[in-house]
Amino acid sequence: MLKDKTLTYISLFSCAGVGCFGFKESGFECIATNELVERRIKVQKYNHKCRFDSGYICEDITKATTKKQIFDEIKRWEKLGNDKIDVLIATPPCQGMSVANHKKAEDEIVRNSLVVESIHIVKQIKPRFFVFENVSAFMKTGCTALDGTIKAIGDVIYEELAEDYIIANRILNFKNYGSNSSRTRTLVIGVSKSLSEFVAPIELYPSCQNEKTLKEVIGNMPALEWGEICEEDFYHAFRIYPKEMRCWVHDLKEGQSAFDNQDELKRPHKIVDGTIVMNQQKNGDKYTRQNWDKAAPCIHTRNDQLASQNTVHPVEDRVFSIRELMKIMTIPDDFKWVNQSLEELNALSSEQKQQLLKKEEIKIRQSIGEAVPTHIFYQVACNIKNFMEQMHYTNNQILKTIDENKLIDAKKLAQFIKRNPHNLGHATLARIAELANSQRENNAAFYTNKFIINEIYKELPDFEKTEINILEPSVGVGNFLPFIFRKYEGAAKVNLDVVDIDSNNINILKSLLKNQQIPDNVTIRFIHDDFLKHNFHKKYDLVIGNPPFSKLKAKEAKDYLKNNYNKATTNTFEFFVEKAMQIGHYVAMITPKALLNTPEFRLTRELLQNQKVECIEDFGELGFKGVLVETICIFINMQGGKNITKIKSLPLQKIVKQKQSYIMDSKYPYWLIYRDEFFDQISSKLTFNLFNVFRDRQITNSKTSDKTQNAIRVLKSRNINEDGTKIVDIPGYDAYIDVDIVKELAAYKYVNDHTVYLTPNMTYKPRVIRNVENTVVNGSVAVLIPKENIELTDSQLAYFATKEYREFYKIARNYQTRSLNVDAASVYFYGVLKE
Repeated sequence: MLKDKTLTYISLFSCAGVGCFGFKESGFECIATNELVERRIKVQKYNHKCRFDSGYICEDITKATTKKQIFDEIKRWEKLGNDKIDVLIATPPCQGMSVANHKKAEDEIVRNSLVVESIHIVKQIKPRFFVFENVSAFMKTGCTALDGTIKAIGDVIYEELAEDYIIANRILNFKNYGSNSSRTRTLVIGVSKSLSEFVAPIELYPSCQNEKTLKEVIGNMPALEWGEICEEDFYHAFRIYPKEMRCWVHDLKEGQSAFDNQDELKRPHKIVDGTIVMNQQKNGDKYTRQNWDKAAPCIHTRNDQLASQNTVHPVEDRVFSIRELMKIMTIPDDFKWVNQSLEELNALSSEQKQQLLKKEEIKIRQSIGEAVPTHIFYQVACNIKNFMEQMHYTNNQILKTIDENKLIDAKKLAQFIKRNPHNLGHATLARIAELANSQRENNAAFYTNKFIINEIYKELPDFEKTEINILEPSVGVGNFLPFIFRKYEGAAKVNLDVVDIDSNNINILKSLLKNQQIPDNVTIRFIHDDFLKHNFHKKYDLVIGNPPFSKLKAKEAKDYLKNNYNKATTNTFEFFVEKAMQIGHYVAMITPKALLNTPEFRLTRELLQNQKVECIEDFGELGFKGVLVETICIFINMQGGKNITKIKSLPLQKIVKQKQSYIMDSKYPYWLIYRDEFFDQISSKLTFNLFNVFRDRQITNSKTSDKTQNAIRVLKSRNINEDGTKIVDIPGYDAYIDVDIVKELAAYKYVNDHTVYLTPNMTYKPRVIRNVENTVVNGSVAVLIPKENIELTDSQLAYFATKEYREFYKIARNYQTRSLNVDAASVYFYGVLKE
């Protein structure tokens, strides 16, 4: 961004600059544009895309010298005040991926790999946003990755860029998103993680719109006689073809192909040695007259030929004119294909016009066929610009704003949101509302940030129905709602019920929604009530939310437990999950990661594993900024049978597909979502379920000191060395407890008990030692109590500290980072090596 707030972009594989012209139209400054073909670069120059001639880089992107030219332009603009490239756009060649290409060469994987050059440049310059556009098969197409292996393009994008960006990819038919032709493409948008609290890629996509018919787009264009060039518009002309072919299309009605003609002389053919040889009909849409009342077809590169796909005008015996193609592809009327204005072109003689068209028409048409519709990128650019023009506050700034404006007062908060005096972004306003409310009440609600909602969005189900019923049971300030709007924008009708126990939240949500555009297909019903007690009279297609995580007192939980399957818990999130399963056909719910393994939720897991768990997204500690809790999102299809569960870990940047029965195997005490062949191999070497466990909760720092007289030593986790071979003294860390005090504590019964073993808590570096004489352990060390009379050998003890066992143990603990205490369930995996 420049000092005057002008945004900047770089365009790679820019062709004639048709698509990225949308960024120029929205006020962006082009730093550099790269294209291999000189005549296409010239078109960009005609449209004054770059301020400096050095910004037009007509070179092979694979060459180091080309990249240097791009980097030199970036440095040039840095001197002019550009702090960072805002957007990198890349639309690499798609011939190897396109279903329209019937002549794919064996070396197309090399051409597909040009996208890797874009990825490499993104990694180097780190723009705030990146946008890739290509064919619908783009993400699944093979390419040569940076490490030289053949991988799917989508995998390479996520592997190389997910550390620094949150990424979304969608397959869109552009006719539903503001373009005027049916063009199904993949659009990938990445947002720098430095901005991920404030905006998600999903929010930057073009909006769903009603498609326009061909008649609405070009129905008012003047009719053209054979070979005519419109006097008022040089570009309203078509390339003539052999006159004997005209009868092939002359009698066709809309939607008919010349191959449908009864008279074989009116079917596409050639005459060889006096014999009629019929043309092959490789595509059903060749020589096909288009329909006025349908969206325009996808525009291909050979749109000058009747024999190409969907090129015949609905009424006239010709292909679409250049101007008609421009309107179909939403290319602005003032876009220049040659270095002359439209007025100058119209003033040419008929002969001059024909000569110029003969020279330029095919090139222009090819560029149009290869282009991204201008309005698609224009909308993306406007969405980015709108976001960048807003203010986005840090937590400290938010707290200061709440304090200075006394926003703990609900009325003042509502007024502040309505006025939005500082032009704050939606995420900041929502965060202000959340934090102001949390200062009023402790409702155990955590702010659901855009980063994790973006990931949840990707896994939400599609519904093949015109009317969808959705419930958000703990709506808060509505952080899920913009994503629900986006996900189901194509449905005819979305009935969205939102519930919150806090009336202030409902009122604030209404204020926030006034600053947003609610799609016409969405009807919102606000319900101020306790979700767990509310009587719902219908089933929902989707129940989605982030319920409160809080432990209730037994008296408070009594009413909720009456109809609950799991009566061993008092955690509100669990009650929400169970009720959601009762009233929803599909449930997507954020929960603590402890759901996977703690004994408290054993019955909940039992209930869940009888349903189809389609996905578990593991957010680790990334879910809620500033809150030390690990979370997951579980996706439950209440109408499907058990099959495959997708496991997606954000901290590990790992996606695996597991058999549901495999990760929920009843022979283990809890779910093992990362279970694999290595885990099974190690399991076969171990004997499990040999210990009970004790963990002290009484020996606190207030009971200990560094005095050794009439005291017993307190062993803590760091006193057990890393390989578990000895006890180490640590000055300033070692502690002792008075003998008279310790005798009254539960841990004392294990003092000098030579049948038990010790292991540190809260670590992925397990080690096990024999009990140490004249010592007692605090809560940082667990006591392993053999269920039977067993004595471990030195080699069995040593195995617990090996790299092999520690890797196994990480899987056994589902790579948790917070709940690593050895409890009644996880002690199962302290397996003893078979000898």
